[in-house]
Amino acid sequence: MSTELLERTSLRQGWDARLAVCAVLLLVFMCGAAAGALAVDSRAHSRMHQAVFDTPGGRALNFERLQKDLNLSAPQAEQVSSILADMWQYYRTVLTDTKSRVEQVLTRDQRQKFEQILRDQH
Repeated sequence: MSTELLERTSLRQGWDARLAVCAVLLLVFMCGAAAGALAVDSRAHSRMHQAVFDTPGGRALNFERLQKDLNLSAPQAEQVSSILADMWQYYRTVLTDTKSRVEQVLTRDQRQKFEQILRDQH
């Protein structure tokens, strides 16, 4: 009786090659998606990227790259550093002013949500 049962099932005939390939590809995709979700959730991805440009570390990395790629002399490096410091100060002033102006338009509840959005972005 067991031989008759095996003959009736597709297991005896073997897997369809296309079905097997699709199943393997689906499994690989799902494993990759799960691994990616775990990496993002554990914030491991942020440690693999360079520092954000608006951080002291990011600014230092950008300056070092300019210094190296442009082969700046010491006086040039000093001048470029000063110019970039001015630019960063201007950038921070513009961001602060923009934030203040947006907050003036918002209600108290909207300001709280806006603050949360800004925190989430950092």
